[in-house]
Order: sequence, then C-alpha cells, then structure tokens
Amino acid sequence: MRILKAESMGMCFGVRDAINLAARRAGDGPVTVLGELVHNETVLDRLKEQGVLTRHDPGDVTTPEVIITAHGASGRRIQSLRDRGFQVTEATCPLVHRAHQALDRLVAAGFHPVVVGQANHVEVRGLTEDHPGCDVVLSEEDVDALPRRDRFGVVAQTTQPIAWVRLLVERIRRRFPDSEVRFTDTVCQPTKDRQKAAEDLAQRCDVVVVVGGPHSNNTRRLADTCRKTCSRVHVVLDASEIDPAWFLETDTVGITAGTSTPDSAIQAVENAVREHSANAMPAAVGMHRKAA
Repeated sequence: MRILKAESMGMCFGVRDAINLAARRAGDGPVTVLGELVHNETVLDRLKEQGVLTRHDPGDVTTPEVIITAHGASGRRIQSLRDRGFQVTEATCPLVHRAHQALDRLVAAGFHPVVVGQANHVEVRGLTEDHPGCDVVLSEEDVDALPRRDRFGVVAQTTQPIAWVRLLVERIRRRFPDSEVRFTDTVCQPTKDRQKAAEDLAQRCDVVVVVGGPHSNNTRRLADTCRKTCSRVHVVLDASEIDPAWFLETDTVGITAGTSTPDSAIQAVENAVREHSANAMPAAVGMHRKAA
C-alpha cells in the first residue's frame, strides 16, 4: 500500500492566528468565544483546557471579554456586544474581513447583495446581517428562485469551491441578461490551493482520507471534490475513526485535511494508515467483499 499526501492541506494562517490569539487572551484569565472559534473539536477541547470558554448565546457569557470567531461577525452584532458592556476581541480571519469589505462596497455602489454560501453558516450570517434583504444562494435552484434586480453584487463564503461559485454567477447572468451582475471573488487562496491539491490527489488514489471536523464546510467541500474522481472517500476527525476495512494491500491512499485541522491530527492519521497497511486485505478479498 502506498500513501500520498496532498501538496496543500491542513490548517490555514487565519485559523492558526485565531487559535493563538484566543490562547494568549486566556493567559490573562478566562475568556469566552461566542460560537466555535474554529470548526474542529480537537482544537476546541485543547482551548478549553487553556481557559477558553465557548458559548453560543451572549446571555450565557460570564466573562468580561468576548472573542469573535475566525468566521467573523456582522458590525451590528459586534456593536450589540459592546453595548452590553463586553470587551470584544476579534479573531476574524483577515480574508473574511476582506469579504465583508467587498460586500459593503458593492452595496454602497448600488448593487443588490448576493452571497454564495450556506445560509445557516456563521460566516454567511456575519456577511448578511448588516445588509437586510441580502440573498444567499448555494444551488442552481436557489439562483432560479432569485427575484429580478437591476444590479446584482455577488461575493462568496470564503470556503466555497471557486469553480462552483463561478458557475452560479454565470447562471445569474444567464437568467437576468438585462441586469448588471458584478462578482467580487472572495474565496480565500488557502481554500483554492487545498481544493486544487485535493483534486490532483484524488485522481491518483484508490481511496482518500479527509481529516477535519464534521461541522467544517471546507472539509466537506474537500470530500465532495475528491468524490468526483475517487469512489472511496472517508472523512475522519482523528486517527481513532480510521477503519482498517477501508484499505486493500494494493491501494494508493491519499490524505488531505481541512483548514481547521491541526498538524498533529494529520500526522496521527498518517501513522494509523501506515500501521493498518501491514494488515490490509488482499485485493482479491476486497473485490469479493465489494461484489457481495
């Protein structure tokens, strides 16, 4: 069995900086992150041990300082926290800030705001809350349900695959040929790099293991990308979820990871796959099992 790793994978600078900032603030006393700082349970457990609390409702916060997650928040939400007397520290990724600024500029220029992303995702809520009436689309059906506007200003959740975003933007243009559609590309470069690397990896592998949190959008998207060219794709949080039955002795196994995944988790998964390689099923047995 051969193991390949994606050329670009794992924790991005925005997530790493957010984790380091929260840990430093906790060094001066307990602090509360409003929501999940990053979408990875292993990281969150480690931060909890350092005194970083997680609460989803401001009414449950008992510390004087509140940290905004790496996914950002609306200006309206941040101001409401300050009005309640909290000291607010932003751990927002700079590339998420850039997406906010891009949408603000489009609205200021007279465009109706549209965000390509998951409507219930914390990053998307942060983008839309300052712009009432903002439309959120993630599918072709969502685009088909858009009402007509003279001018559409489109940005994207930073972790969406850029190819899919461009496809939806073009669909908006085709559906409203008389409207002006202006798109600002806000998909972050780490996401683009990891998507491209995952695509290249999956084409060379019999099975791919994607390491990341179950609530991580970019982890799910990496898995979706791999499934386009590899039929055996498994998503795991850590090495304990690796199943030896996934592997055949003749397999080429690929490993990639989401942008919230720590290096230690990636290495542990690689070690587990190597350990299982010695006991991998012969190819003939594997084929018989799949046929059954």
